[in-house]
Amino acid sequence: MDTCPAKVAVVRVLSPLVTNVFKGECKPVAKITIDEFQKLMTEELPSAAEVGMHLQAIDHGKATMVLPFADNMLRPGGTVSGPSMMALADGAMYAVVLSMIGHVKLAVTTNFNINFLRKPLPGDLIAEGAIIKLGKRLAVIEVTLYSNGGEDGPGEPVAHATGTYSIPPR
Repeated sequence: MDTCPAKVAVVRVLSPLVTNVFKGECKPVAKITIDEFQKLMTEELPSAAEVGMHLQAIDHGKATMVLPFADNMLRPGGTVSGPSMMALADGAMYAVVLSMIGHVKLAVTTNFNINFLRKPLPGDLIAEGAIIKLGKRLAVIEVTLYSNGGEDGPGEPVAHATGTYSIPPR
């Protein structure tokens, strides 16, 4: 039985004149599915599920989460609140980590930093997360948040977050 579910041709550009193609290399896949992650969120983090936060896409080291807009997310001035954006960013980081290590209950946030870049318009928030580095005990992740409140859909980023997750010994 083949242990690699997704063999692909991998192209590596070594210089402008030299390109190598390696056929049949194994492309890693996420170690948790969207359905498994949503079940975990419902059972173990019900507050996230209650506000409708959901995983839209997951791949090995990447995840996209959505927080549907609700009026209670607004703060004075008609902008989406910082705590709403922070919760979504942290949820996306968690999904990214689990995409790499599978369902590990005690993988927890140890550091979180967010830069608010522009006023998010009222609308769904979209978080796109990616792994920066995965070690034995720590994972470093970045997330870019977008607001879907404009007429043209998501445009410029509204926030950028980085975080570190502690990974318990296995």
